[in-house]
Amino acid sequence: MNRLKTLGCAVATTLMLALPAGAALAKDTGYIFVSSENDNAVTVLDGKSFQVVKAIPTGERPRDMKLSADRTQIFVIASNSERVDVIDIARLEVVRSIDVGEDPEMFDFSKDGSRIFVSNEEDAAVSVVDVAGNTVVAQVEVGEEPEGVLVSKDGSRLYVTSEVANMVHVIDTANNEILANVVVGNRPRRFADTPDGSEVWVTNELGASVTVLDAKNNTIKDTITFEPKGFRSDDVTPVGITMTRDGKTAYVTLGRANHFAVVDVASRKVRDYVLVGSRAWGVTLNRDESMLVVVNGLSDDISIVDTKTNKVLRSVAVGRVPHTAVIDD
Repeated sequence: MNRLKTLGCAVATTLMLALPAGAALAKDTGYIFVSSENDNAVTVLDGKSFQVVKAIPTGERPRDMKLSADRTQIFVIASNSERVDVIDIARLEVVRSIDVGEDPEMFDFSKDGSRIFVSNEEDAAVSVVDVAGNTVVAQVEVGEEPEGVLVSKDGSRLYVTSEVANMVHVIDTANNEILANVVVGNRPRRFADTPDGSEVWVTNELGASVTVLDAKNNTIKDTITFEPKGFRSDDVTPVGITMTRDGKTAYVTLGRANHFAVVDVASRKVRDYVLVGSRAWGVTLNRDESMLVVVNGLSDDISIVDTKTNKVLRSVAVGRVPHTAVIDD
């Protein structure tokens, strides 16, 4: 028995030594990843100490990022390189790239993860990309300067904003045909949807507002306007948005107003305005939703917020012109 136990321990030790460096950290590392447009890199922060672990080189102008379904990789748009770079979280390096068309802005995964839908600003189109094949399999023409991209909870619908046309385009993901064009506020940017998929919220950067869409019939249900004290409406520029899993609270960054808003979803009332860094842009929650990360594009930092108190705990310097944060926890 002792010999077997010793042999088992030796085999286990050998297997551990044979693993690639960082393989034990392939998932749930606690790392915060922040794309930096002017550094051509993704900054990796330790989620407890907030110290920089590494700056991962990427293509030019990294922007939107998302975790893969299995949470072992991060996909990051490299706009000026016209590609998506795939970062292996265990290795903290780019392991492959996918060509996605001219001037990609943002993206989302299909429900099964086999495709990504990418907004191509200069092409006024959405590219449908086969992830395994690294190829664009279709393009859908939309309004000028598309940005925000959201796949519905059931995977059947794709929502895309057109900043110039002031529209949300609703696309059938089965045949890539446009089902509806909904006029919303001035310069719509990004999306969040309720947990049941019944509502789609879109930020209107130059409208100081969020439009609430009825996902069933593609009509406007409501408009929420932001009026933080001391700011002209022209300086209130909503861009980033995220929603809690229970669908009760939405967080909306207000751009040049240097605040984010805390919104009660049911009543549509703004519960609080919270001061953060300069040009509050991206926003994301950690897994247990105890922490909110706000990306501040002009102060080159992120704000760490306690969601129980809506208090900023600290500001953390990152790369130049940060765009998006992703938390691997």
